[in-house]
Amino acid sequence: MITYEENIEVKGARVHNLKNIDVTIPREKLVVITGLSGSGKSSLAFDTIYAEGQRRYIETFSAYARQFLGGLERPDVDKIDGLSPVIAIEQKTTSKSPRSTVGTITEIYDFLRLLFARAADAHSYNTGEKMVSYSDAQIKELIINDFKDKKINVLAPVIKSRKGHYRELFEQIAKQGFVKVRVDGEIVDIVKGLKLDRYKVHDIEIVIDRLKISDNADLDKRITETINTAMYSGDNVLMILEEGKKEPRYFSRDLMCPTTGISYPKPEPNTFSFNSPKGMCPSCNGLGHKYQVNTSKIFPDTKLSIKDGGIAPLGKFKNSWAFKQLDVIAQRYNFKLTDPISKIPEEAIEVILNGGNESFEVDSKTLGIKRNYKIEYEGISNFIESQYNEANSAPIKRWAKEFMDKVVCPTCEGSRLQKASLYFKFDDKNIADLATMDIVDLAEFFSKVDKKLTKNQLKIAEEVIKEIKTRLQFLLNVGLDYLSLNRSSKSLSGGEAQRIRLATQIGSQLVGVLYILDEPSIGLHQRDNERLIASLEALRDIGNSVIVVEHDKDMIERADHVIDIGPKAGKHGGQIISEGKPEDLKNYNTLTADYITGKREISVPKKRRKGNGKKIKLTGCTGNNLKNVSVEFPLGQMIGVTGVSGSGKSTLINETLYPILNAYYFNGVKKPMPYKKITGLEHIDKVIDINQSPIGRTPRSNPATYTGVFGEIRALFAKTQEAAIRGYKPGRFSFNVTGGRCETCQGGGLRVIEMNFLPDVYVDCETCNGKRFNRETLEIRYKGKSIADVLEMTINEAVTFFENIPKINRKLKTIQDVGLGYISLGQQSTTLSGGEAQRIKLATELSKRDTGNTFYILDEPTTGLHFEDIRVLMEVLNKLVDKGNTVLVIEHNMDVIKMVDYIIDIGYEGGRGGGKLVAKGTPEEIIKDKKSYTAKFLKKEL
Repeated sequence: MITYEENIEVKGARVHNLKNIDVTIPREKLVVITGLSGSGKSSLAFDTIYAEGQRRYIETFSAYARQFLGGLERPDVDKIDGLSPVIAIEQKTTSKSPRSTVGTITEIYDFLRLLFARAADAHSYNTGEKMVSYSDAQIKELIINDFKDKKINVLAPVIKSRKGHYRELFEQIAKQGFVKVRVDGEIVDIVKGLKLDRYKVHDIEIVIDRLKISDNADLDKRITETINTAMYSGDNVLMILEEGKKEPRYFSRDLMCPTTGISYPKPEPNTFSFNSPKGMCPSCNGLGHKYQVNTSKIFPDTKLSIKDGGIAPLGKFKNSWAFKQLDVIAQRYNFKLTDPISKIPEEAIEVILNGGNESFEVDSKTLGIKRNYKIEYEGISNFIESQYNEANSAPIKRWAKEFMDKVVCPTCEGSRLQKASLYFKFDDKNIADLATMDIVDLAEFFSKVDKKLTKNQLKIAEEVIKEIKTRLQFLLNVGLDYLSLNRSSKSLSGGEAQRIRLATQIGSQLVGVLYILDEPSIGLHQRDNERLIASLEALRDIGNSVIVVEHDKDMIERADHVIDIGPKAGKHGGQIISEGKPEDLKNYNTLTADYITGKREISVPKKRRKGNGKKIKLTGCTGNNLKNVSVEFPLGQMIGVTGVSGSGKSTLINETLYPILNAYYFNGVKKPMPYKKITGLEHIDKVIDINQSPIGRTPRSNPATYTGVFGEIRALFAKTQEAAIRGYKPGRFSFNVTGGRCETCQGGGLRVIEMNFLPDVYVDCETCNGKRFNRETLEIRYKGKSIADVLEMTINEAVTFFENIPKINRKLKTIQDVGLGYISLGQQSTTLSGGEAQRIKLATELSKRDTGNTFYILDEPTTGLHFEDIRVLMEVLNKLVDKGNTVLVIEHNMDVIKMVDYIIDIGYEGGRGGGKLVAKGTPEEIIKDKKSYTAKFLKKEL
């Protein structure tokens, strides 16, 4: 067994803004790294410790294997000792594939598949009877016992309910030496040239043998051979038809319905997988939904004629083949292309949508002769569908999608599986029934299932059930009881995805591993925080080291060791300002210590705003788990939407309210979740949603480009005297456009040197020395600074530098106001933390002229923020509300909740137990509510 030192020793870390720091992290302890947003916490935990652990792992592969993996860059650190295998559980690593679900991530669904393949009972989808399967010996015994002294025909089914004349089949059967077949219930001789009506549906069985069952010893051998031959010809199914009877009896080696004879192949785990051709629904390919053409999108305005663009996908009249065909259809059905769509006959609309193929004659009045025309029209609907399914081009797919709606697959009704897979039952439930249950109900189901199984079933299923129960318990422990296994991983929030991966890791029971987590408490109500901390302690107690980057007060107080990084953010951070046990924090004079000890606090406002008296009223919301919720949003106030995880906050705000407002003010296309009606939209004039998605995925995106201030700066440079003389336009000062940028690195500032067996090396471009622009562009100066110098300035420096240019200064000032004065204008978006990215979005929206009538929606704006950052953020939000705007925050953080003017609390529980309006009113009114979980924690704060 490998033994490690007592501690992880990091010496000389200089990644990003870290100032050559040394730090000692105790092993097999719960360690919290905290500090202001941007102070260097993630740089230490993820970009130094985790990156080095990953690099060492890849170094163990052969040089040959490494060339396919791509090596990893060595982090800028002198050395790290005592590092064990590292697993990072971040927020952004969950798969966004539509095939990935909670069940597949946690592997619980894989165990369910195994359980159903080995221990479930198959039922017929025709009659609901239990399916049977026999061995050849059992079939022989049943024939001898059940048909004693009777004459029987042994038949092998070859065709079941299919059209065709089958002449070739009969010839083939005759060649094999058989003389009779049973066709549609009648036994006939195979005569030369025998053929059937090709347009009728037929059933055909080969008569393998005709015999009388008696106690003859020779008969035993004959029956055995007959069974073998019948099974071979009938694909493991045979039928026994007693002479004089109409209905045969079926026998099969596979699972088979005793009455109708349908059979299922032997079940295997893939039979229940929606990602395998053996299990997926053939109609939706295992996705559970399809895109279907919506005719109202094809004819958006039936008052328009075809000529004026009444058929949206075709647009206005042009001299093309499609319009020539429409003209032919018009002649056939007696309408004109200038008639409104509403006046066109229904059968013509049918042909326009679904196509047609016919010839017809028309009298030509001018020439006095008949003319022949031919309609050969694919149909708009069919064309859109074929483009969506078969086109290789993304823009064409997008175009087709504009005229389609996403609907639940009508074949599998959203279960994603084929018909037969859904008729395997375990304690009267099929696998889709179990996948749609909330985790809490599923755990309940498995806790009682043992008592309902037969002795054999229990023997087979015992181990699998034990594994499923254990994994379900871990999901319950991290507060995810409201999720179901079929919930798509795309719809999970960052915090939920992280906690699912945490539960999976606890389930794997590894020992001696270093886990690094990035704010696992995101999206978690104070009530569930306790369970999360207990899960992390359990991970530590089985012999792992756990490092958590976190700002949560409870987590800091329960840690074994706390490392505080600061003192400020960006260039002014990157140092260890305190470390030790949580109780040692009070000995240090740091921002974190001051907030933990209560020396500093975010104070409760003296009085709550009354608002402007107007309100938006949303009634009858029933999306996801919402139980017909009606709610009022008072305008001119700060509104907090609270409730435990999974109670329905996001469904109400992000999935219902925001899409309605977005469609009303900006023609947004996202369809809101179902609701009855909304009133009061005339009281505001725009809506702005600020969420947590990254502001850019490439190193070319930066705060200056995202906020739009770079456009203004480039225009300013283009107005300088020297630029005007040289005829430079704003595009000259863009590092993304040919002309002004350095062409050696194409404006990237870096060159990538591919090293095959080693990681790629990034070096400053030797032509521009990392400046991104060519020499001529850099010669243009404003107040002595080139465009490259400006990109290297911090926001604080740039605010002073551009103080006389109001357009630029206003945008920079708002970035400074949200507490991001320390980042540089040209900093790559990929190096910004989640909290920084969200605040840049906020600054971008704040820098737009507010109307005093704007509705802002923020989803957990405190993500990644230290207590001090939250104070700064709340000042900004309060300014917005003071100007008359409405700010709505979905939040769990008590420091924010205690400052809002009006609370809407959703609950009581998550999942099925949620979706109700628990309480509404000012914080002071809410704390009187005995049933609200939020009230319980808010009371302590107030």
